[in-house]
Amino acid sequence: MSPQQLSPSVRRVAIVGGARIPFARSDGPYATASNQQMLTAALDGLVERYGLQEPGAVGEFVAGAVLKHSRDFNLARETVLGSKLHPRTPAYDIQQACGTGLQAVIAAANKIALGQTESAVAGGADTASDAPLGVNDSLRRILLEARRAKSPGARLKALAKVRPGHLVPDIPRNAEPRTGLSMGEHAAVTARAWGIPREAQDQLAATSHQRLAAAYERGLFQDLVVPFRGLARDQNLRPGSTAEKLASLKPVFGLGHPGPTMTAGNSTPLTDGAATVLLASEEWARERGLEPLAYLTAYESAAVDFAGGDVAGGEDGLLMAPAHAVPRMLERAGLGLDDFDLVEIHEAFASQVLATLAAWEKQGLAPVDRARLNVAGSSLATGHPFAATGARIVATLAKLLTERDAPARGLISVCVAGGQGVTAILERA
Repeated sequence: MSPQQLSPSVRRVAIVGGARIPFARSDGPYATASNQQMLTAALDGLVERYGLQEPGAVGEFVAGAVLKHSRDFNLARETVLGSKLHPRTPAYDIQQACGTGLQAVIAAANKIALGQTESAVAGGADTASDAPLGVNDSLRRILLEARRAKSPGARLKALAKVRPGHLVPDIPRNAEPRTGLSMGEHAAVTARAWGIPREAQDQLAATSHQRLAAAYERGLFQDLVVPFRGLARDQNLRPGSTAEKLASLKPVFGLGHPGPTMTAGNSTPLTDGAATVLLASEEWARERGLEPLAYLTAYESAAVDFAGGDVAGGEDGLLMAPAHAVPRMLERAGLGLDDFDLVEIHEAFASQVLATLAAWEKQGLAPVDRARLNVAGSSLATGHPFAATGARIVATLAKLLTERDAPARGLISVCVAGGQGVTAILERA
C-alpha cells in the first residue's frame, strides 16, 4: 500500500447501539446453549434493530470467547454465517480473557478510525455451562503415539498403555497457570493488601443489584437486551438485595487467613451470555439517519507482574492493571477523574473495585463520586460471561451518556485474567 492510499486523518468512531441477551447463571436456562447460539442471538437482535441485513451494511464482525470448544475455532465467522447478517461479511476472533469484548470494540474502532471500514460489529460470548472438557493429557499422549505407529502391532502396543485413570477428563479450572490460585484467591490477596473491609464490599454489591433493578424499571435496557430462551432480564439480578442480607453469607475466598471478607454475594457468579456493539463512522451513521450514542475517543491497556512483583503490597495484584492503565490514559488525554460524568468499573469482585479506587487515589487522582460509579449496576448484578462483559459495558455506558446533557464523558475500566487491564473513554459531543 502506497502512502497515498493511507487515510490522511483519524476519524471519530461512533457507538451507534448495542444488543445482548440477558445474562444467565451457569447450568441454568442456557445450559445447552453454545457460544455460537448465544452470540448469534445477540447479533441478530442488533441486525434487526438497525436494519443491517443488506450486503455491505457491516464492514466486519469481531468477537471472541474465553471458554472455547475446538468447534469454536472460527467462532465469529460461523456466527455470521448462522445469523441474519449478510454472509459476505468478513469476521475474525479475538481473545484477551475478560477484556475480550472491549478489545474487540477497540480492534473494530481502529479500522473505522483509519478509514479502512465504515462500520463494524464487535462483541463476545461465553458459557460456563458448556465448558470444554479436555482429554486427559496422559491419554492424549497415548492416542498420539498410536496415531504415529507404523504398524497394527505398534498401534495395539501403544493403546495397551491405557488405564482407567486415563479416562478422567481434564476439567477447566479457574486458576492462573503461573500461581495455581483462582481469581478469587488472588482477589483475596489484594483485598488484604489494601485493607478492604467486608461491609464496604457488601454495600457495593447490594448497590449494584439495586441500581440494575432500577435501570430495568425505567426502561434503560429496552433497546439493549434481546430476550433469549425465556429470559428477559439478567437472571442473577436480586432487586431486594441489601448489605444486611449479604452480611449473612459465609466467606468463600481467602479462608486460609484471618478475617476473610469475600463471599459469593460480593463476587461475580459463573455466567452464560453474549453481547454486541455497533460501531461506525459519523458519515455511515448520518447516511442511515442514526444518531450516535457516544464516541470512543481513547483506550489503554496495561499489565502487572502478579507472579513476581509487588503482590503483597497490592501494586501488582492479579486484577490491578487498570490502576496503572487509567492514569496513563488520563495523562495522555489531558483529563482527570473529576472530568468524567460516569465511571464504569467491571465488578469482578467488590473488593477489586474498591482496591482499584484506592489505588487511583494513591496515585493522586481525584476520588470517584459513588453517585457516578456503575450507575446502572454492573457485573455483580448482571453476571460476567467473560468475553461478553466489555461489549455490555460499552453499550450500556453509551446509552447512559445520552441521558446527560452534552458534552458528557464516561470512563471504562476492565480487569483481565493474567494480570492485565483494558480501559477506554467514551464521549458524547
